[in-house]
Amino acid sequence: MEERIPKNATLETIVSRHSVRRFADRDVSDGALRVILDAANRAPSAHNRQAWRFLVARGKKKEELARLGSARASDFPRPASVLLRMAARSISNAPAVVAVANTGDLIRHGRELFQRDDAPTGDFFRTMEIQSSAAAVENLLLAATSLGLATVWLGILYLIKDDVRRVLGEPRGEFVAVIPIGWPAVQSPGPSKRPLDAVVRHLD
Repeated sequence: MEERIPKNATLETIVSRHSVRRFADRDVSDGALRVILDAANRAPSAHNRQAWRFLVARGKKKEELARLGSARASDFPRPASVLLRMAARSISNAPAVVAVANTGDLIRHGRELFQRDDAPTGDFFRTMEIQSSAAAVENLLLAATSLGLATVWLGILYLIKDDVRRVLGEPRGEFVAVIPIGWPAVQSPGPSKRPLDAVVRHLD
């Protein structure tokens, strides 16, 4: 007989989280953003280096980022171009945007730790730095959902990551994610997920 595990608030937040691209004309308080960013900052990170930086854009800087996405859209084939324009609209529509950038600190630490400066060592620690920041992004998304806020991870902006970093004034490291945050314009269910049995293999 299958064990019945009762749901709790954390599991309910995970289930209810989904991407939202249209936001209501309502501000997000500094207090709410601080709670969300604190949750992101508590994510696990390789060697506890916490090699991330959170960049909060509002007002003119947020609109500059949106204009960048629109302007660069024509430089790419149609599928990417469409997604960049959609991303630009979401950025412009949201009251706040959080960008996550890697600092490169873990990569430097790894080279010192391994006493190697070759490509495999750099790739290994770069991957771990990205994994760590991705964990921080997931914490951010779930924390926002728990407060009733909506988010979307705009992965398409990775295509123009160096321009994003320049616009946001981040002098070093690598851009990982741009996340508009706001109150949802409409309440909607998330997409259906593949059955668990289709994605899990149990190995004895």
